[in-house]
Amino acid sequence: MRLYLTFAILCCFYNEAYGKVSLDIDMKLKTLNKPALKTIKSEDGDIIDCVNIHKQHAFDHPALRNHKIQMKPSVEFDTKKTNIPNNGSAKPITSQIWSKSGNCPIGTIPEAIIVALGFNYVGAQSDINVWNPPRVQAGDYSSAQIWLLGGLSDTFESIEAGWMVNPNVFGDSRTRLFAYWTRDAYTKTGCINLLCSGFVQTTTKFALGAAIDPVSSFHEQYYISISMFLDPNSGNWWLTCGDNVMGYWPGTLFSSLKHSATAVQWGGEVYSPNVMKKPHTKTPMGSGAWAYDLLGYACFHTNIRIKDFSLQIKYPQHLSEYVDEYNCYSTKLYRETYMSEPQFFFGGPGQNRFCP
Repeated sequence: MRLYLTFAILCCFYNEAYGKVSLDIDMKLKTLNKPALKTIKSEDGDIIDCVNIHKQHAFDHPALRNHKIQMKPSVEFDTKKTNIPNNGSAKPITSQIWSKSGNCPIGTIPEAIIVALGFNYVGAQSDINVWNPPRVQAGDYSSAQIWLLGGLSDTFESIEAGWMVNPNVFGDSRTRLFAYWTRDAYTKTGCINLLCSGFVQTTTKFALGAAIDPVSSFHEQYYISISMFLDPNSGNWWLTCGDNVMGYWPGTLFSSLKHSATAVQWGGEVYSPNVMKKPHTKTPMGSGAWAYDLLGYACFHTNIRIKDFSLQIKYPQHLSEYVDEYNCYSTKLYRETYMSEPQFFFGGPGQNRFCP
């Protein structure tokens, strides 16, 4: 990661580091062994277990032995939005398919069981349009997300959230909500969703790892609003999706991120053993369209905001674009007029005649 950038809008590919996202059988068994107070069979085939909020997998982490659950942040992450780039045409995702089949009772949380450097950032957000990238290869994954990072470049800490297609973890090629964290640059620590300890979920309405539906098409756009922000009174990093406060990463998991983030990144990512090789992976990023195809075709982040110790929600002043393998994937920071707020488009097909 280019941690030396003051602020990054990023499309990146991690050949080794992101291989640590893959979860071993032991982690999955630990998750499956959590007793469910209620099980919901979704019409899309997902199984949602309603687990006692105090017995969720987060509390297996030794740093959380005496942790007291915080049911809501002590401060609000206010937001200022524009209608860019969709001019009101894109529609927010407000529910997941499984919730049509039932709700988790109070006191439980749903688990989806699948059989700017040098600054002090305390929050970030964006709206991300949701796609289902075609042809994600076995062993690969494709995501659109936000990163908040802290610490040194070789041992950085990171919290991440957005949408992902990951057949290796989820067993299918559907687009799913995800969250992730690491405290040592993916070397020994890190966890996706609730499949190992760390993240404390509090919502009864959304499930990490559950499918997002509907997804965007070239005729109609759908987006999720993702925000992550620090509660200064507890040191916890809260994750929200739309109006749903999902839960938090306890500050005790981290060292640098306990106080603030030193870089924020928006963009997409493809992991594959075959990036930067020939033949290149056919796994696309975003919608699979190039960034210059713009609205209606390419994946985007819009309503990009940060929060620093001024406690103001604002568009970041200094942004740097970066993309690996520009013949395979692309980025474009685009203004419709010189007065309008920039929009960030990204994506690409992977292997093509320019990227053999």
